[in-house]
Amino acid sequence: MAYLVAIGSSDGENIDLKFGEVDHFLIYKVSGKEFTLLESRVIEENEDYTESNICRTAECNSEGCSGNGHGCGGSAGVTQKVERIADCRCVLCAKVGFQAQKQFERKAISVFDIACNITEALEKIANYYDKIDNHKSLRQG
Repeated sequence: MAYLVAIGSSDGENIDLKFGEVDHFLIYKVSGKEFTLLESRVIEENEDYTESNICRTAECNSEGCSGNGHGCGGSAGVTQKVERIADCRCVLCAKVGFQAQKQFERKAISVFDIACNITEALEKIANYYDKIDNHKSLRQG
């Protein structure tokens, strides 16, 4: 069974972006243990999530902002990103915040906080889901 994986990467080689920093996701199609890059899916801005309403101060931390100015947009920004990759089975980013994790959980999308090479991560993910999908023991090699 083929499925899609969304990856946050700044260079196309490494998973190195936090979910809030992502302005586009690399979408890979995984079939068995094979994977191919399908597209770079841009996160488009809408009226509810624009540069003008991005929080830039530590005061916003209580409202869900990381305070780093990359991706704070409250729940509207998170919801927009989650919806943009709702067809994916899992998402791989250097870090995914609690609010996004809860939204992914509601959609049965797995979240993996990981910072490494994309190929290495996809090999592990493909192996993991191949075992689950084919009812193999995860302890087997």
